[in-house]
Amino acid sequence: MSSAVAMEATRRRQRLSSNGGASETTEEPAGQWGRAWEVDWFSLSAVILLLCTAPFLVFFFVMVCDQYQCSVSQPLVELYSGEATLRSIWDKAPSFTWTAAQIYTVWVSFQLVLYMCVPDVTHKFLPGYAGGVQDGARTPAGLINKYEINGLQSWLITHALWYANAQYFHWFSPTIIFDNWIPLLWCTNILGYAVSTFAFVKAYLFPTNAEDCKFTGNVFYNYMMGIEFNPRIGKWFDFKLFFNGRPGIVAWTLINLSYAAKQQELYGYVTNSMILVNVLQAIYVLDFFWNEAWYLKTIDICHDHFGWYLGWGDCVWLPFLYTLQGLYLVYNPVQLSTAHAAAVLLLGLVGYYVFRFTNHQKDLFRRTEGKCSVWGKKPTFIECAYRSGDGGLHHSKLMTSGFWGVARHLNYTGDLMGSLAYCAACGFGHIHPYFYIVYMTILLVHRCVRDEHRCSSKYGKDWKRYTDAVPYRLLPGIF
Repeated sequence: MSSAVAMEATRRRQRLSSNGGASETTEEPAGQWGRAWEVDWFSLSAVILLLCTAPFLVFFFVMVCDQYQCSVSQPLVELYSGEATLRSIWDKAPSFTWTAAQIYTVWVSFQLVLYMCVPDVTHKFLPGYAGGVQDGARTPAGLINKYEINGLQSWLITHALWYANAQYFHWFSPTIIFDNWIPLLWCTNILGYAVSTFAFVKAYLFPTNAEDCKFTGNVFYNYMMGIEFNPRIGKWFDFKLFFNGRPGIVAWTLINLSYAAKQQELYGYVTNSMILVNVLQAIYVLDFFWNEAWYLKTIDICHDHFGWYLGWGDCVWLPFLYTLQGLYLVYNPVQLSTAHAAAVLLLGLVGYYVFRFTNHQKDLFRRTEGKCSVWGKKPTFIECAYRSGDGGLHHSKLMTSGFWGVARHLNYTGDLMGSLAYCAACGFGHIHPYFYIVYMTILLVHRCVRDEHRCSSKYGKDWKRYTDAVPYRLLPGIF
């Protein structure tokens, strides 16, 4: 089946280039850009390890707060000494409840209704916001999908209802998420595995676009990293956009608000550290939704296929591990000194500035095809050529000025600065809240290397010219 897909992907077809001109046609196979076609033993071992351990890692970081005041070492010491067993720890953890199942079902259903049934209107009165129907990036097979961008509207409606409930209606407690946190973990796992398995089976039986499927021949890798590039049901339900940007990220700020409400309930006050975490992470979330149309051009949409990595990761990993700082502060309230709080705020805001304006420069450059001003000058760039899966020749420009002349992924550097600020807001009493910066460093360095490998395969010698012009990846003069 995979060979048939590959042969189909090399059909000769006349298409327009990215600059609007007619592309060349060829019978040669397209460059192998996108997800890997073949899997080595190291990659396979890493995939199996993640599939087996990631769910337990999430459970561990949530469980240690519930049973050990967020101490990462204490349960390990007790297991080693025999004071505790895996069974005793498991028995103490709250189990699946139908209450949590009802909460999560209502939550996902509500987000689905907002995504599918409420077309965006906010772009009509918010200057600069690109909502409504937008084009995605060109897929390896040469297709351009359309998306209904309404994430900001969904976030605003959701949080307006949350506020109205907390202030006026009192349908449920603002601490409802925290109070059902571990039972909700089991519910999110059920959805994460269900949607990943459905996408896996769908790719074999009824793929949305067979030309954008990749079969490696290894079932574990196919399941984790995905087969279909943009699985869809109907015209508008896109698995990637919905699961990347709705149940998890919309919930992120609500989870933090629930943590703050619990801190208020337990101690009678909300610490400045909790406020910092809520504010800094809310800035990141709102930035994501304000720039959701831009997100269509990022690696998640442009290169990643939809499998367990995205399906389970967005349902479970993101809401439970990206919010560890707020969870930690419920069990360990930290009131920062004015200097410490100011330093954290400054680090977070500077990180956001670097992250946002690095991406803004690239987006401006892309939209104007280089006919713009960056740092008061005409931007410099390298012209690149690549072939899509249908054999069409396309052209692209890689900017070598502004932030993109400082390092090839300075937006990741800003992201890491913000991540460190979230963790530093929790003080230095435990390593538990610092898991996030460790994970983000591994993730973004790996993504950096993976992205560059794909770009090298996609652009060939033109990528070498680019790396010669911009030699550093993340830290100028260092890496």
